[in-house]
Amino acid sequence: MAKITKKQKIVAGLDREKLYSFDEAIATLRTHKAKFDETVEVAMNLGVDPRHADQMVRGMVSLPSGTGKDVKVAVFARGDNADKALAAGADKVGAEDLMEDMQNGNVDYDRVIATPDMMGVVGRLGKLLGPKGLMPNPKLGTVTPNVEQAVKDAKGGQVEFRVEKQGIIHSGIGKLSFSDDALKANFNAITDAIVKAKPSGAKGKYVRKVSLTSSMGPGLKIDTANIEGA
Repeated sequence: MAKITKKQKIVAGLDREKLYSFDEAIATLRTHKAKFDETVEVAMNLGVDPRHADQMVRGMVSLPSGTGKDVKVAVFARGDNADKALAAGADKVGAEDLMEDMQNGNVDYDRVIATPDMMGVVGRLGKLLGPKGLMPNPKLGTVTPNVEQAVKDAKGGQVEFRVEKQGIIHSGIGKLSFSDDALKANFNAITDAIVKAKPSGAKGKYVRKVSLTSSMGPGLKIDTANIEGA
């Protein structure tokens, strides 16, 4: 019989039905931290069926404390816009050459941004970028003439949220090394954005469950009573 570790015993002793305040949850996750800087993640179970267009929940939000990770950004642009994107910190900028590079399998990016005039080129990558959630979209601000600001936003802590088939949104809100206040500010920013993105077709209770976890930590249920609009 496999030996149960000290950490497993502590986790097994947690009340799985308890509703934690955000502060209590973070304090608990810190007592179970691993030897590396774990990502803190929030999961929100919503009362929507994303198979229906009027119940899709998707958007962008800037986390005030940043994400704690290096975001790799590719930009489709020419001329001055290409220069501005590079100056803003884009990792790769190009046009047809960037398209060919991606077609050859180099798609290791967290965000792809394009100027409107480049969408004829980007459109050829639909089957490649679409399934990865990387296809530039004007509704998300990733198709824009202001690529400079879009790159700065992506590098500065802007994250995309999108509901999955099961009606759940997962998102990282920072690292466990962040201060409690920094993590709380990010948590409030993303939950507020998701609540504001409530679709017209949502029926009944919108925010059904919220949980918080770290990369190696337990999943803790959060009391939704303090989430405005939930």
